[in-house]
Amino acid sequence: MFPAMDDLSTWTSTWPAGWASIGVADATSTLGAGPDPAEPFRVASISKTMVGMAALVALEEESITLDEPAGPEGSTVRHLLAHASGLGFDKDRQVSPVGKRRVYSNVGIETFCDHLAEQTGIDFETYLHEAVFHPLGMASTELRGSPAHGVHSTITDLLVYARELLAPTLISRSTLDMATRPHFPDLAGVLPGLTSFDPNPFGLTFEIKDHKEPHWTAPSNAPSTFGHFGGSGSFLWVDPEAQLAAVSIADENFGVWSLDSWPATSERILKAYSGRQ
Repeated sequence: MFPAMDDLSTWTSTWPAGWASIGVADATSTLGAGPDPAEPFRVASISKTMVGMAALVALEEESITLDEPAGPEGSTVRHLLAHASGLGFDKDRQVSPVGKRRVYSNVGIETFCDHLAEQTGIDFETYLHEAVFHPLGMASTELRGSPAHGVHSTITDLLVYARELLAPTLISRSTLDMATRPHFPDLAGVLPGLTSFDPNPFGLTFEIKDHKEPHWTAPSNAPSTFGHFGGSGSFLWVDPEAQLAAVSIADENFGVWSLDSWPATSERILKAYSGRQ
């Protein structure tokens, strides 16, 4: 028996946040959700995965290819989306040679968005809305500022997006599978807010759990689990083995509390909704 939807609002009671909400979905439906905020919340770096989804739509439309030049010399679209271009975190400068290290980069994501706008003739905010938000019916989701961290959304809309990542309708299953497997799999690097990993697997904007420890997902989440967390206190994970997705938003920024609260909550989700121990 699944917990009643209203019960999920109590699962965040121990989080040090003034307001927080979580939601759980499978490929076809919402299984449980806390309340939506009065206004959409910034989901921070979960935004990057939405950039990734827009990129995959453009890839299938043949507006771009993964191996066309983009960004610094020697870099491609694939490098930018997989944080392998060597661009710095928030400075438009090279801090590592292309393809030699996983350098997590807001600038790299923004550079890709500029590239997509040039290739399509459509500004990125419009492309993101028309390619992802509108067709999925995410009416409460919008980009406000940098596409690397500026999307605002709700639990309801994030669950719609999470279901898309379990059972894609905008793109083919093979394209999604390609994007959520490691690209440049041997690269080491820092996962901001946690520690350095060697290797540090990422797909095309999607962080992949693999065997990272510590991690912001549950110990029982499968190594194939992918998604992202945000500095705003938000997370989104998709576990292909459990066929479950979970999301959260909160008014407390990511911190030490997140690495205590999120894995425990995710473990509880897996136990309640998939029967995994």
